[in-house]
Amino acid sequence: MAVKKKSNTTGGRVAIVEGVRTPFLRSYTQFKDLTAVDLAKFAVRELLERTDLDPDLIDEVIMGCVLPPINAPNVAREVILALGLPRRIPGFTLQRACASSAQALITAAEGILAGEYQVVVVGGAESMSNVPVPYAKGAIDSLMSFSKAKSVPARMKALAGLNMKDLIPSAPSIAETSTGKSMGQHAEMMARKNGITRAEQDELAYQSHQRAAAAWEAGKMAEEVCTIWPQPRFEPVKNDNFVRKDTTVEALAKLGPVFDRKYGSLSAGNSSGLTDGAAAVLVMSEEKATELGYEPLCYLRSWATASLDPDDQLLLGPAYAMPMALDKAGLKLGDIDLMEMHEAFAAQVLSVLKMLESPEFCKEKLGRDEPLGPVDRARLNVNGGSIALGHPFGATGARMISGAAHELKRRNLKTACLSMCAAGGLGTALILER
Repeated sequence: MAVKKKSNTTGGRVAIVEGVRTPFLRSYTQFKDLTAVDLAKFAVRELLERTDLDPDLIDEVIMGCVLPPINAPNVAREVILALGLPRRIPGFTLQRACASSAQALITAAEGILAGEYQVVVVGGAESMSNVPVPYAKGAIDSLMSFSKAKSVPARMKALAGLNMKDLIPSAPSIAETSTGKSMGQHAEMMARKNGITRAEQDELAYQSHQRAAAAWEAGKMAEEVCTIWPQPRFEPVKNDNFVRKDTTVEALAKLGPVFDRKYGSLSAGNSSGLTDGAAAVLVMSEEKATELGYEPLCYLRSWATASLDPDDQLLLGPAYAMPMALDKAGLKLGDIDLMEMHEAFAAQVLSVLKMLESPEFCKEKLGRDEPLGPVDRARLNVNGGSIALGHPFGATGARMISGAAHELKRRNLKTACLSMCAAGGLGTALILER
């Protein structure tokens, strides 16, 4: 009988040893025939090869995925089996919307600090080219009755109740169940409520592309991104295909609004796009990393999750989670060397930044006597963000963790603060330290 290994380590720090990701590609491009399991498999395989880790040391695999394949919902376990890793390794897949793979790290850290794990592979994957497509309930009921029917008359009766309109699949919608509005519509509301202009959004989007392009040219991304040879042509894919080095603020300004076509300020250019990709991170107890001879990129110092009324400002969660994580770490915003903020929409990022500077918000919503202070833009998303790099829902958190960990080492800096907004009015924040 397979038995999960238990560690006898408690306390200490949680070490982030290495991180890697696939290129992030616009949906329905070169990765269109790869499932979330396929993408996660590529990322985990590369991670294990780069670290030369003995797979038998892995205690758990934890993956984030928002829209997993219908026939393989537990992406983590499928990756273990597909890669031929020891079958005794358990794995599970979780969902916290855009913060899913950040939650995978948090869950692993809690297990490590409790002595349950010593070595964990965490990450996430998303294939927006292969999302489950829902059918109407009437069609499902008729087809289920047909499959269970034992005779020809019974089958004909089952099909007689089938409405042909029900056979037309519903287009997937990224909408809030509680409000009926899409994330983009909520972001439009935030832009208006917080006085975020179209020019400010386009400027942030432009900066994201410029910094991402510069990071690729400097060779930084090559340290974090593995090459994929997707079937059937097996042509190598090495780079993200969202990054637009040659875009300008003027070009972005010419794009029409997409969520409110008459009065809106959110365009395809200042919003993150539908993306295919995966990322994986190797985490260990500090003691185990030392024993195995690894030099961690950094350590996870603290984390926090927060939530708010989705009908108010849906994507403002980071403004609540970041102060909590900073307080847990005993740090102030000014102590942070690098800031990584998920760019779901430029309007959302700018709204969060504005709230962190607002004495009224910090007093009324956070109960703080003073605002957290302004974020130094020179330290924010220094290698670009989700607008330029893409946003595979389940993988973005792991992409940010890996990117921040590598950048702290490159610059020989001490601390990084990462934050993600998520559906349902959720926010997640992490503090990394070297």
